[in-house]
Amino acid sequence: MPVITLPQFGATRLRSYILRLPLFTRCIIGIMVLLWIVGIQKVWDVQKWGALYPDEIGLSSMYRTNTFPLIHAGFIHMIMNVIAVTPLIERFEAEHGTLTSLALFMGQLSWRCEGLLLMVIIALSTIPALMYTFIERGIFHLNTGVLGASIWVFTLLAVEAVKTYKTNPNFTVGTVQIPTWTSPLILVLFISFLVPNTSFLGHVCGLAFGYGWGLGYLKFLAPPEKILRWIEGKMNLLGRLPHYVSVDQKTYGRYGVLPTSNNPIIPADTNIALGFAPTQGTLLRHAPIRKLPPILSFLCIVIGVAWLLLLPLDDYSRKTYVSENALLPGQVHTYFAGSDQNVFRGYKREVDMLGNSSNVEVNDKLEGFFKASGLKVARQNYEYRSAGEVYKGQNVYAILHAPRGDATEAIVLVGAWRNMEGVLNRSGVALVLTLARYFHRWSLWSKDIIFLVTADSKAGPQAWVDAYHDTHQSPAVDSLPVKSGALQGAVVIDYPFDHRFESLHIVYDGINGQLPNLDLFNTVVSIASGQMGIGVSLQRMWQHSDSYQDRLKTMLRGMINQGLGHASGPHSSFIPYHVDAITLQPFGNGWQDEMAMGRVIESTFRSLNNLLEHLHQSFFFYLLMQANRFVSIGTYLPSAMLVATNFTIMAIFLWIKSGWPTAEEEAKAKVLSTEGGEEKEKEPLLLVENNGAKALVPLKDLEVRERKLFLPLAIVAGCHFLGLLPLYIFNHTSQALLPPTFLLFTTLQLLLPFLLSSLIHSHHPPSLPQLHLTQSVSLLLLGMYLSTLATLNFSLSLLIGLFSVPLTYIRPLGHWPYISTLLSLLLQTVAPSTVLLAGARWWGVGVGEVLKEAAFGWDVWGMSTQVVVWCVWWPAWVVGGVLVLGRPGVEGEKR
Repeated sequence: MPVITLPQFGATRLRSYILRLPLFTRCIIGIMVLLWIVGIQKVWDVQKWGALYPDEIGLSSMYRTNTFPLIHAGFIHMIMNVIAVTPLIERFEAEHGTLTSLALFMGQLSWRCEGLLLMVIIALSTIPALMYTFIERGIFHLNTGVLGASIWVFTLLAVEAVKTYKTNPNFTVGTVQIPTWTSPLILVLFISFLVPNTSFLGHVCGLAFGYGWGLGYLKFLAPPEKILRWIEGKMNLLGRLPHYVSVDQKTYGRYGVLPTSNNPIIPADTNIALGFAPTQGTLLRHAPIRKLPPILSFLCIVIGVAWLLLLPLDDYSRKTYVSENALLPGQVHTYFAGSDQNVFRGYKREVDMLGNSSNVEVNDKLEGFFKASGLKVARQNYEYRSAGEVYKGQNVYAILHAPRGDATEAIVLVGAWRNMEGVLNRSGVALVLTLARYFHRWSLWSKDIIFLVTADSKAGPQAWVDAYHDTHQSPAVDSLPVKSGALQGAVVIDYPFDHRFESLHIVYDGINGQLPNLDLFNTVVSIASGQMGIGVSLQRMWQHSDSYQDRLKTMLRGMINQGLGHASGPHSSFIPYHVDAITLQPFGNGWQDEMAMGRVIESTFRSLNNLLEHLHQSFFFYLLMQANRFVSIGTYLPSAMLVATNFTIMAIFLWIKSGWPTAEEEAKAKVLSTEGGEEKEKEPLLLVENNGAKALVPLKDLEVRERKLFLPLAIVAGCHFLGLLPLYIFNHTSQALLPPTFLLFTTLQLLLPFLLSSLIHSHHPPSLPQLHLTQSVSLLLLGMYLSTLATLNFSLSLLIGLFSVPLTYIRPLGHWPYISTLLSLLLQTVAPSTVLLAGARWWGVGVGEVLKEAAFGWDVWGMSTQVVVWCVWWPAWVVGGVLVLGRPGVEGEKR
């Protein structure tokens, strides 16, 4: 019996369909894409120029009735409309001809025929546009602008629905008979409900015209065929224009109907691989198609980077707003002033006197201050070991029990004794003590307030938060003797100087790229800038001009901080426990004093005190451009996803390519020419039948190579296993040995591709398909890892993806030793260790300090950046270095 195959849409039919698109359809698609590209720039507003605004329609602006379907609001809007409208316009052109389509789609055309001037007023966009304008402006008295080719989509769908109704009047849903002509109307309703910012009225106007055209009432608008033939004959359009559909050439379905099946029916007496479809197996063997995956891969990279660069523009970013109504930022009057300033000065004098005292002596004094304010006080000892050093200290904290609460929720105010730079936080600690005394006088608190003073800004906060949530490691970290309820938020004060300040710098980056809820950030910005008149900055952008350059620089700085995954302040230790936290750092010289800083914190705590539930309404994944502008995950995520997709595309391409015959095998399989009148060898052919049509297909095009996966999988798995070595070494080496260890590792890394390549080729020389499979598996894993990582740490995924781009296009060049050696050395420039060294030099720190910080993050903070670098990025780089030096051998076994 013959092999039975189900109808399916193959790449062969897609390629054939695209190549057969008629002329006008191609032009329409090209114009849509071109106008979207032009619309990216900001000098000329394309949407404002060509969109359909009812109040703008006049004799001088009638062009809008023809241009609005060609202009789109963004890339997604454009590509979806192109996909939807292409088969419909192509079908219409195939039925009516290119000239008729041009007249009906693109505006007012005129022809001269024996002195007669015939004006054809356009139908498919002008008449629906005028209908929309009349109803919107004349009846509703509105001026809602519309744009996009969806009006053509629904017009042509209505035309097709009427045709279908004549042959198949109804379709059944359950027991209900529904007329087929209602299908476009149902689709309009669904789109209006599901897709925001769609024009229901505009779509209905398009449907109304489409039904009129399909029923034949508006066919008089089409130009007469006699005139069209005269124009075609005079201008010889059929001979001059490729893909032109003339009046005499047009036939229904000439281009618009795809075949239902393209799989050949293989005769039963033919021996062939089970389930093989020749069109699918041979498509990518054609030279034009072979070039497509690398081009798609390159486009993914270019579009991904371009997408990122577009984010700072107003069209792609949004102004910040507070989603949680209960916060009410800046809606309360603050009273922190007057005599409290004298209390602050007294505490600051005491802190200055304790500057050189031991941690225990400092906590003895601080405990006395907290107890004098009427608070319950406790201490916690901790000790961490990392990179051969010991980090030990003692935290002291006090709890203000809420007069109106039940000790189920708490807010934390943190003031580390020394900040991230190791400087005494004199004003910060003094302000914590002053606010503790001040808050105790008020009876409005519904949540407990915890005042925490840690010995440092790195280990101390982490030890306290871990112990609060009972995830600490005993006995190195003590348990907390006193606790309160679930932590709702935390604010850290980093105020090391004693002079007046100009603005407020907000630090919000957490460990492993995690971020606090955006509502907390927006609340502080609203209070500081709106209520207190204090300027706000972020990412150390001390002077922000709101220009594209400053927005881009702020965004990139935030991405680098999130990509590194380290703690940027004491607040970072709270975020992994879903406790929203930020650090406030006054900077500059201005007229703001410590009282203004205290009022900002008081108002912030008053807002957090209003919460009825944990912050959840706003975003946890975002990129900030400035204090009042951000980009959400739905807008920026495609950038990293596109870069990761490029690896997957090339992995699939290399997998398919590994099943092709090699160049030597193709040369042997060619039909030998006849010599002396005798044919030496003929190429074996196979009779293939499809829908009554028969063809002879070369049997070599149907052959499938057996893929030998053991060696490629062993190489990739071995390289990933090697990644555990630097992960372990750099996290368990003492600080003094880190620089020489890194130098030794970099030297060995330089030789590693040569050593591995030599080892592999001396024991089991891989064939070219096996090298393709090795690269395919490596890229597939890299693309999978980065796609998953992009949803957790977008910045790290994008950065590693961009540094790994050269791995996509490397090829085995072992037969050219000089070129392969040169490329292997060039590949060293994007190696993880090289990037690490360059980054350390850029920031002016030693590589030993960077590795020490990374080891501390691994041991204390739970930082996972090292895992991604050494177990994902570095193995992919090693595989790439081995592939560049690869010398394809000859397979010993026959296929």
